[in-house]
Amino acid sequence: MNQEIINLYDEYTHAPLERRIFLARLAEITGSMTAALALLPLLETRQVHAQQIVPTDERLIAERTMYKGATADIKCYIAVPKGSEKLPAVLVIHENRGLNAHIEDVARRLALAGFLAIAPDLLSPLGGTPTNEDSARELIGKLVAVDTVRNLIAGIEYGTKHQRSNGKVGAVGFCWGGGMVGELAVNASTLGAGVVYYGRQPKLTEVDKISAPLLLQYAGLDTRINEGIPAFEEALKKAQKKYTVHVYDGVNHAFNNDTSPARYNKQAAELAWQRTIAFLQQHLKV
Repeated sequence: MNQEIINLYDEYTHAPLERRIFLARLAEITGSMTAALALLPLLETRQVHAQQIVPTDERLIAERTMYKGATADIKCYIAVPKGSEKLPAVLVIHENRGLNAHIEDVARRLALAGFLAIAPDLLSPLGGTPTNEDSARELIGKLVAVDTVRNLIAGIEYGTKHQRSNGKVGAVGFCWGGGMVGELAVNASTLGAGVVYYGRQPKLTEVDKISAPLLLQYAGLDTRINEGIPAFEEALKKAQKKYTVHVYDGVNHAFNNDTSPARYNKQAAELAWQRTIAFLQQHLKV
């Protein structure tokens, strides 16, 4: 797909642009509003279409529950393998679309890899994730960052004390959630490991506060996020922090999201996932 279209869609979902402006600019690129509307299904997410693990998978226990956050009760989706084994807990931090079917599917994938996956709905203080993605993005912009971090720290405590937890808690986040992993890393000494998927970097002045090892995974074509990599990596090196960085050439922001056909890259997503699981196992297994 034309990279100009991908870049426009990225601007729409992250700036964000009003939908009418996005469609008007898309029509300019494609030549007509008819062509723009025909292209739209390839750009927008298709949650059920890309589901890898069904919610009723008999190998898992999956449930919706909540934990006590710093500012509100935080709704969450939990997936864990059946059995009694104590497992590392991992917070799965959603994109700016909120806790949707895709993130729940990611949680189930983590559970099948041997983790207690906890996916919090960080829009809970505002009523929870709406079904409309545009509405979810609007609500994300209304969150108070410091309160969101406090609610994630409460999630770490919840994961530490869960009956199926081995007491260690990591986090993996995507897009907006990747940025929140960075914020969590500089604010929570209890974080055992953090995996960032194409998320913005934390303030360089706070890098010294990081104690958890980090796996940083970026998309080669994601200029918006990637401009912050060199300075972030320099600060990590200077502070002698444990980190690994991978930039996947030729792929777009959200390359892991298989509900977005235009940006998903199967090869990069599978390699990044293998690295994610290995990293979390290395740092969270007892």
